[in-house]
Amino acid sequence: MENWYICDIMGYAKERGKLEKVLAKIIWIKVYDEKNLAIILDSHEQFSHTIRILKNKEPEIFTDLYNTELQEVKDGRKLFKESEGEETRLTNFLAYKDIIVKALEKTIKVSNETV
Repeated sequence: MENWYICDIMGYAKERGKLEKVLAKIIWIKVYDEKNLAIILDSHEQFSHTIRILKNKEPEIFTDLYNTELQEVKDGRKLFKESEGEETRLTNFLAYKDIIVKALEKTIKVSNETV
């Protein structure tokens, strides 16, 4: 194998590992509180950063995910932030979390298929 190919595989594995750790942290969140909100917001930032890295490494593969999944995550955050009332806030918080989970899972799957 050529060195550039090995570096690409290792790069994908490194970024995929980051995404898998983020997914493991948030998948079990079921309630809205300040601690879980901090975890979700951090997960959003980590996803955003990692998908940007993947898009820059392999634009043909990750640009669509960057554009669609990241926008859906941003929209979920906006909906949550605009929530009024405790029940609506909880519902939108869990929806925001689920959007991040789906984006993470989709990106992990694509990075696995890329190798």
